[in-house]
Amino acid sequence: MTVSPPVRPASGADPASSDDVLAALERALEDSAQPEPVRTLLRDAHDALVRARADADSARQRYDALFHAVPDPVSIIDYDGTVLDLNRAGMSAYKRPREDVVGRPIHVLNPDLPADHMAPVVETLRRGNTYVIEVTNMRADGTRFPVEVHSAALQYDGRECLVAVARDLSGRRDAELRYRELVETLDQGILVQDASGRYMFANAAAMRIFGIGKGKFLEDEMRPDNWLVIDEHGRELPPSQWPAQRALQWGRTIESTLLGFYHRERRQLSWLSVTSVPHYPAGGDRPRQILSLYSDVTALKRDSALFDRAQALAHIGGWEWDSGRDELYLTDEAQRIIGCHPAPRYMDAFMACLRVPDRQRLRDALARAMATGNGLSMELQGVHGSGKPFWIRVIGEPLVGTAYSARLTGTLQDITERKQAEEVLRLQARTDPLTGLLNRDAILEELDGWLQEPEPTRIAVLYIDLDRFKIVNDMLGHAAGDRLLIDASRRIAHVVGLEGLIARFGGDEFLVICMAQDDPERPQRLAGAILQAFGTAFRLDGEEFNITASIGIAHAPQDGLASQQLIQCADVAMYDSKRRGRNGSQAFTPELAERQLQRLQLETHLRRAVHNDEFHLVYQPQVDMRSGRLLGTEALIRWRNRSLGEMRPDRFIDHAESTGDIVGIGRWVLQEACRQLRSWRDQGLALDRIAVNVSYRQFLSEDLILSVREALGQSGLPGHMLELEFTERVLIEDEPDTLRAFEELRAMGVSLSIDDFGEGYSALNYLRRLPIHGLKLSQLFIQGVPGNQSDIAVCQAVTGIANSLGLQVVAEGVEHEAQRDFLLQLGIRFGQGFLFAPGLPPDQLLQRYRTDASG
Repeated sequence: MTVSPPVRPASGADPASSDDVLAALERALEDSAQPEPVRTLLRDAHDALVRARADADSARQRYDALFHAVPDPVSIIDYDGTVLDLNRAGMSAYKRPREDVVGRPIHVLNPDLPADHMAPVVETLRRGNTYVIEVTNMRADGTRFPVEVHSAALQYDGRECLVAVARDLSGRRDAELRYRELVETLDQGILVQDASGRYMFANAAAMRIFGIGKGKFLEDEMRPDNWLVIDEHGRELPPSQWPAQRALQWGRTIESTLLGFYHRERRQLSWLSVTSVPHYPAGGDRPRQILSLYSDVTALKRDSALFDRAQALAHIGGWEWDSGRDELYLTDEAQRIIGCHPAPRYMDAFMACLRVPDRQRLRDALARAMATGNGLSMELQGVHGSGKPFWIRVIGEPLVGTAYSARLTGTLQDITERKQAEEVLRLQARTDPLTGLLNRDAILEELDGWLQEPEPTRIAVLYIDLDRFKIVNDMLGHAAGDRLLIDASRRIAHVVGLEGLIARFGGDEFLVICMAQDDPERPQRLAGAILQAFGTAFRLDGEEFNITASIGIAHAPQDGLASQQLIQCADVAMYDSKRRGRNGSQAFTPELAERQLQRLQLETHLRRAVHNDEFHLVYQPQVDMRSGRLLGTEALIRWRNRSLGEMRPDRFIDHAESTGDIVGIGRWVLQEACRQLRSWRDQGLALDRIAVNVSYRQFLSEDLILSVREALGQSGLPGHMLELEFTERVLIEDEPDTLRAFEELRAMGVSLSIDDFGEGYSALNYLRRLPIHGLKLSQLFIQGVPGNQSDIAVCQAVTGIANSLGLQVVAEGVEHEAQRDFLLQLGIRFGQGFLFAPGLPPDQLLQRYRTDASG
């Protein structure tokens, strides 16, 4: 879109010439010999010219008022550099009358501009941008003052010009000067770094604090490799953890951080309190620079250390070591803590109480402290004289006043209880509280460690998922489900033994990782043994449950070298095993990877399908099986994708439910089905009900009620014309939420029925408690009637249940006359299926049943 530059109100033609035209028109009007049509035209022209002059005068007055109201100097400048106008603020700032400036080159205001100064300005303005520059302008008396000039394009009296607004910077420069004077007189050091960490400024105090003398460069002296920076506990901090870098990274102030700055070459330690503040540019979201304030607290730190040690010696063991003579002194409390009797007189004797690795750590720390004059602080583990393990925290530093003395003194604190508590917490953090196995985070950490070994190692991941575990939870409750998980974990642990690590990875999912380097058959052998262990039924609350497992296996390095990649591959293989019939194992293969890729492609297309208008509905009639009269219709979704072609629901509904896309798809189906029913009724089709399938995920999304209200509201249909069909899974997902959703739907008048009744969980208790309108008898059972006795028994049972509860039954998948006759004899009047009609496009259903009704 092109934005036009500002336009100055046109002054029109020369006032003298417009006066002449106006006078000529008036004289012509006075001529009575003019014909009336001509007089009318002359009168109109006269009036138009008067109005135009008035409008021009009004516009000019508004322009002048606005132009002179701006408090900053504003000038209109031709592209050749000639000043065309100047407002009152400009006359005041430059101390010149307007006539001394207008018509003269811009150099009268800024004599320091180069001859070709207008070229970059004009080039920038013609690209549609503004031009900003800091220059020095001159008053009539020759004095100068700094300004920031903003220029923009302008149409002025029909030609291209620019408008320039000059902001006086004198006040800001004075403030900057006062600020710099203040900064230089402060006793606290100030360092300023840019966003890349480069040092831009240091005041005198900072130069003194960091020992930067004359002739030294700030950037060279502050290089990180010149400094060892430690926190108040003596831990070394990398440059990325220095306050300035943290302020830059986090974008917020890092306040009052106590740090020790040790100059490696000068061997000097200073304790500084550091506060770092990020500065943002106008409109920016990342800091442009960091200002750090340094206060030297070396003396306070030393005095505080002495005071703390004096206090600690009353409750904590103390020690002093003369390294020259290797004499060690321990207080009574220190001797009690380590349990050494008699007290060790030499450092090596003290170290003998420690674990071997900690002996070397302490020896190295003492050597560093003696060489650098720095203190030490470390946690060490050892064995008490009684044989019990202990943990101690050792703090020490050279004696005050002798930075390079051969004597060190410090404190020794018993931290065994804290360490033991930390170990308990560590174990708890890594353990599943129900089964006692490793938890998800712990197994991932272990697997990452195995995969990071320098030598390539064959590793296998077994992903175990319990089959039909949900049945136990639904029938006996979560407490029984927990007992089953405990039993299952014991069976897996008994099989795996010391051959691998086991974790509870999720609700009813377990993970086993094992080495396959020495035994390539181990993963498959363990999988087979686990399946065999699940061959014995689980006994819970006096009932037996045959709970099996599906196992997926992935191998490193061929299936991946990252933990998440391996687990994902094992998960894919597990789902393939479950798809093949459960109670089996499946190793990950390239074919499975290809299938997984196809699934991802399907999900990608599916996610865009509603937006791309790729779905359409067909409608299968529901009829009175005696008369064939149309009672209602079921909306059936179809998907036509350019890349994948025509897709039936059994190809994509499961994917949509697993990804959650079914919620958006279901919302579209509701709106489209209600809209179509409204359209049919407007065209004279006597159809009173439309049925729509609803996924359990729509119930869980808490979006279903709103979607139904919107669909009914947009179509203007009453609630009783909509029937929602759902599978039995909805009944057991979340009982309280399900009850609330059902109550709200029935309050709207919506009918509710269970689709494919008898295939799923058969939670008969819910039929009694929930406001359900009807059942749909699954075509899985209708296919076998009237010849299959088992299917006949199921149909009779379902019909009996429905009749006893006052529920309507609709038979689906009716394809033959024999099936219809059997169902009618059973008392089922309503059905749908190919015997009556397949799913029909809207126009075909309208044509067939409107014709039937008229006939």
